[in-house]
Amino acid sequence: MIDSICIFGDSIMKGVIFDAIKGRYIFLKNSFLNILGMRNTNIKVDNFAKFGCTITVGRKLIEKHAEKLPGYEYTALEFGGNDCDFDWKAISEDPDALHIPKTPIDVFEKNYSDIIDHVASKGSKPVLFSLPPLNAHRYFSWISRGLNADNILRWLGDEEHIYRWHEMYNIAVLKLAAVKGVALIDIRRAFLETRNYLTLLCEDGIHPNEAGHTLISEVIRKNVPALA
Repeated sequence: MIDSICIFGDSIMKGVIFDAIKGRYIFLKNSFLNILGMRNTNIKVDNFAKFGCTITVGRKLIEKHAEKLPGYEYTALEFGGNDCDFDWKAISEDPDALHIPKTPIDVFEKNYSDIIDHVASKGSKPVLFSLPPLNAHRYFSWISRGLNADNILRWLGDEEHIYRWHEMYNIAVLKLAAVKGVALIDIRRAFLETRNYLTLLCEDGIHPNEAGHTLISEVIRKNVPALA
C-alpha cells in the first residue's frame, strides 16, 4: 500500500485548466489528483508542481525540498510541455533570427536524468509521466493571438511542426524511463487511443480539460492498483 507521494511538474500536475467562460486559467476542483485523493484519504500527497515550470525550475524546487524526499515513497515527475516552448513574440517580430526553446532538448534530457538519479539517491521512487498530446491548430491560434501569425507560421513551416516538436520531448521522457528503469505513467497513449482526443483538451490546445483529467485518473488507477 502506498503511503506517501510528492509531485513535481508543471500546470498539468497542478490541476490548472483554461476556463473559456471566465477567460482565464483556474485550478480545477476535479483535477486528476483531487479525484484520486478523494478515494485515498490515507495517502499523504504533497504537490510542489508549479504553473509554467520547466525542468530547470523543477530541478531547483526538488533541490530545495531534498531533505523531505526520503519521507515520500514515490516522487511523481512531469516535465517537458514548457521546456519545448518558444518565445513566440520574438519569433513573430523576427522569424528569420535564430530561436531556441526554453530548454534545448539535450539540456532537458541531462537535467531530467540528474533529477531521476537525485530522487532515487534520497530513497524515493521516481515515477515519470508522459506528456498529454497537444492540438497544433488550437495551440497555434492560442500562441499567435495579438502577434504576427503569418511570421510565426513562416518560421514553423507548418502548424503540425508544433505537435512534432512537442512529441520529441515526450520521446525523451519515454527513453529516460526505459534507460533508468523507472516507472512510467503513459497518459499520452490513453489520449491518443481516444477516438477524438480534442474533446479532452482546453481551448488553448495544450491543457487537459475536466474530461481529460478524469481520463488521467483512470490511467493512474490502472497502472497503480493501490490508488484504485
